[in-house]
Amino acid sequence: MHYPWGVVEFAAHLVVSAALLLLVSSVVRGFEVEGAVPALLAALALGIVNAFVRPIAVVLTLPLTVLTFGLFYLVVNALMLRLAAALVPGVRIRGFAPAFWGALLLAVLNLAVQQLVAA
Repeated sequence: MHYPWGVVEFAAHLVVSAALLLLVSSVVRGFEVEGAVPALLAALALGIVNAFVRPIAVVLTLPLTVLTFGLFYLVVNALMLRLAAALVPGVRIRGFAPAFWGALLLAVLNLAVQQLVAA
């Protein structure tokens, strides 16, 4: 069967994101993912949240983001991660600090993966 490249890329991105969520959960205390299926669902939920909710949050918090030289964007990422976790059974983020550090680590890991794929 022939699949369009978009479907293959989406599936690969979903699997990589799920693996990164599992990795983050093993490093950040208070960031818990119960297995592969919750990780895949959380990766999907995070993608949906980032596509629909994050742009609104970014626009609404733009003055704070400018005042903090972009650092508040990390807070927005943490909030989006907490929202995605709240939507998926088997994923728990116990407080803002685990969400913040988890979002930061996830961003760094995603950047590393992008660099590896682009090379």
